[in-house]
Amino acid sequence: MFRNESSWGAACCREDVWGYAPNPLVVAGYSNEQIGFHVYLMIQAGMLEGSDCTHFQSESPEAMATSLTWAGYEFLEASRDESSWIKAKSIAATAKSMTLDLLKTVLAQLTAAAAKKVMGLT
Repeated sequence: MFRNESSWGAACCREDVWGYAPNPLVVAGYSNEQIGFHVYLMIQAGMLEGSDCTHFQSESPEAMATSLTWAGYEFLEASRDESSWIKAKSIAATAKSMTLDLLKTVLAQLTAAAAKKVMGLT
């Protein structure tokens, strides 16, 4: 999603398109099919708004992103800090699982712990 958000940067600088995904959404090193499938999954997970573009010749489900959802922005903000992201991935790896729900839970707990520390509550 960071790549997604950063690729929106240039498009989002214009007042008339603020907050919308670029069209086409391009991520270096990934095919349109790979991007479309992951956009499809992120829509199902509630991270993106978009449209299903799957057709009878599609190799897999695919979709086109229109914008991030509130949940998408929340996840981005929670995972923005590099040390928290590395720690969350490490914790998830020890659980032998890397689900989105697990990452969201770990990131939320790390963020809460950091906030408590800043407020002197630990």
